[in-house]
Amino acid sequence: MKEKVVHYINNQYIKEYLTPIKCFFMHNLSSNFYLFLDITKSVFKSSINSDGNFKFYPRQPKLSDCQIIALSITAESVGIDSESYLFGKLNKDYKADFPNLIHRCNFNRRRKILGPYLQQLNQLLADGMNQSESTFLIDSIPVPICKTAREKSGKICRENFETAPDKGYSSVNKAWYFGYKLHLVTSVRGIFHSMDLSKASVHDIHYLNEVKHSGLNNCTLIGDKGYLSKTWQSDLFHSVKVDLKTPMRNNQQNKERFQPIFRRFRKRMETLFAQLCDQFMLKRNYAKSLAGLSVRILTKLTAVTCLQFINNNNNKPLNHLKYDLAF
Repeated sequence: MKEKVVHYINNQYIKEYLTPIKCFFMHNLSSNFYLFLDITKSVFKSSINSDGNFKFYPRQPKLSDCQIIALSITAESVGIDSESYLFGKLNKDYKADFPNLIHRCNFNRRRKILGPYLQQLNQLLADGMNQSESTFLIDSIPVPICKTAREKSGKICRENFETAPDKGYSSVNKAWYFGYKLHLVTSVRGIFHSMDLSKASVHDIHYLNEVKHSGLNNCTLIGDKGYLSKTWQSDLFHSVKVDLKTPMRNNQQNKERFQPIFRRFRKRMETLFAQLCDQFMLKRNYAKSLAGLSVRILTKLTAVTCLQFINNNNNKPLNHLKYDLAF
């Protein structure tokens, strides 16, 4: 393909290659929207009315609640994380497919209100695919909101002092960053189980207290050295029967070798984080408030779960997220 791009860099290339690509993308955006809309309505069929809304509206909205959720997931699934860009494309190229499109500000406001339903959709789909799982993974990833040079002057997500972002250190990147930290628990197949967002300076081990109340029990939990603690391991096992497995440090006495199968399992979490950063652009932030940032991250994770759900139903590789809509 690279040779063709170099060879057909003239108008002939633009005519023969770019036009079909544009039409293909237009076709998929509309069909993908209705695909996610069908999934949303099937999950919430007992909770919505005939118009696809979760509650009664005195004035019927142009887009139903289910359509707001489906459009949010569709945008993240095709790599559109900017609302301005999304609505610019919809108004310019997809006016016939979305004749009742609402204003971007109204869409953003309603999506934040529907955040709990996004969480419920994600959880219900994931729980259905995780029914027979007995081994889970835990890890965290930095979520910067701005450059460290702007940590003093930036006003993003500073509406409350208790939830304001702060400075933390990423041992993977070996650099400081300013923002938050996303804690995630998944199955060994990479299917979502639970998540939380904390300040960047919070140590990973404190999230284990939330794991006890996440519904995880009678299973094995695999983490990295950041979760190494005999006290926490004992507490998890005696409270919810969760066996926490972590590699030991080199200077520890009676060091035991971390089992190779656990190392192989942990690669699944690293691959998932790479997909979130690459395909779903997790570390690119357009939000101005913590609520907006939380809903954006939740939408990305829900999009991953929906794509895995589609692959699972179509007997495709579960985590081939870039190709599962090409059918």
